[in-house]
Amino acid sequence: MQKFISCALALFVLSTTLTVAACAPESKNDRGMYAINMEYCPETGKIVAEMTAEVANTSKVALEQLKFQLWANAYRADAKYKPVSETFESSAYYNGASYGEMKITGVSGAQSFEVCGEDENILSLALASPLAPGERASVQICFEVQLAEINHRLGITANTVNLGNFYPVLCHLASDGFHEYVYSSSGDPFVSEIADYDVTLTVPEKYVVASGYAAEELADANADDGKRAYHVSAEGVRDVAFVLGESMECITAEVQGIEIAYYYYGDTAPEETLAHAAESLAFFSESFGGYAYPRYTVVETDFVYGGMEYPALCMISSGLHESERPAVVVHETAHQWWYAMVGSNQFESAWQDEGLAEYSSALYFEKHPDYGISYHDFIEASERSYRAFFSVRSQVAGEVNTSMNRPLTSYSGDYEYRNIAYDKGVILFDRVRETIGERKLLRALKRYASEYSGKIALPSQLAGCFAGAGVNLAGLFESFTEGKAVI
Repeated sequence: MQKFISCALALFVLSTTLTVAACAPESKNDRGMYAINMEYCPETGKIVAEMTAEVANTSKVALEQLKFQLWANAYRADAKYKPVSETFESSAYYNGASYGEMKITGVSGAQSFEVCGEDENILSLALASPLAPGERASVQICFEVQLAEINHRLGITANTVNLGNFYPVLCHLASDGFHEYVYSSSGDPFVSEIADYDVTLTVPEKYVVASGYAAEELADANADDGKRAYHVSAEGVRDVAFVLGESMECITAEVQGIEIAYYYYGDTAPEETLAHAAESLAFFSESFGGYAYPRYTVVETDFVYGGMEYPALCMISSGLHESERPAVVVHETAHQWWYAMVGSNQFESAWQDEGLAEYSSALYFEKHPDYGISYHDFIEASERSYRAFFSVRSQVAGEVNTSMNRPLTSYSGDYEYRNIAYDKGVILFDRVRETIGERKLLRALKRYASEYSGKIALPSQLAGCFAGAGVNLAGLFESFTEGKAVI
């Protein structure tokens, strides 16, 4: 997520039914499946839904429970982990304080269920008998989501309705079982395995539906009550998201057989924004390997930060200055490789996708001089920002934790998160390029994209992709991620 425009870079810029076959693991039997039938009700501001989830036990242990993340509960009035920090509250809550929540209204296919976790963020379903490794189970969950009035991933914004991370999603299932995570106002706490999705979304007919995957309108569905139903099917993706809007327009382009769609309502130069998306998608396809989906959707929406990524879709903020928009669109497009296609543990190692997406932007601007942002200036901006952060924190606190593999909840706030996950990540990959050269860097990143597409890669596996460059870079990666490197 391009949450914050680097101060140094911003100053520099200102001054100068379709089935998507995407990131498949070794076997389709290893993938879960979500079938969601949902309706958005604007009169109450609620999503009402029923979901069937098929779960494959890919761990090495028998599972006595199935656990799902309830991200929508972070918007509760009494939530311990808030969706935004105090710094961004006023711009997020445009009508004053507003709250939402998720209610589980029924479960079948399990003996019992409870909402639990550190912050009411987990749905735990007790199974009648343990689910052995390699076996599958199916459960049905009925739920309602009350949306807050907030310019965020999930909420009713001033001009749109953002539906991101709105459904119960299986907790990260590692070899030793489920891992639970809490929300964080800094970064993206989502750690999701790829799955197959089949979604039916019903909305009032006045709404345009922006989706990363083709939304097929169902004929005659609710034809007499002012509603429209849409069907979306996607295979092998980490999650699905939608944006609803009453006044959105759409323009399209095509790049290498991929349809690029841009939905907007306030952008005064929509053709330029579409061009940023199309050009960056083409560049990253050439640099890192082919784009995995047949469609890419960019949506202008009210969003408290710069942008947010989902597979085949990204949200960009309507509040962006015209000079900021290219950097945000390019960064979010890079996330189609480093998050959507190649997953990582964003909660424990945010730099692995954010730092790499930001560095990918540097590579893009280097090859597109018309933007007026050179590679040197991009790297220098990150270094200035990081060194200023380090200097200030050293003077205030006496010492600074500059380790990169640590949970989002360990960051003191947005400023520290930005400098460690983004800027220090950029500096790391620049140092790698200095050591092995651009050609070997790109070859290693292509290998990373190829070997770990559809998976969740460890930081050590990313570093290991550089082993073929002829230089042992394990020490370089370790010095940065453990906070030993002097910059």
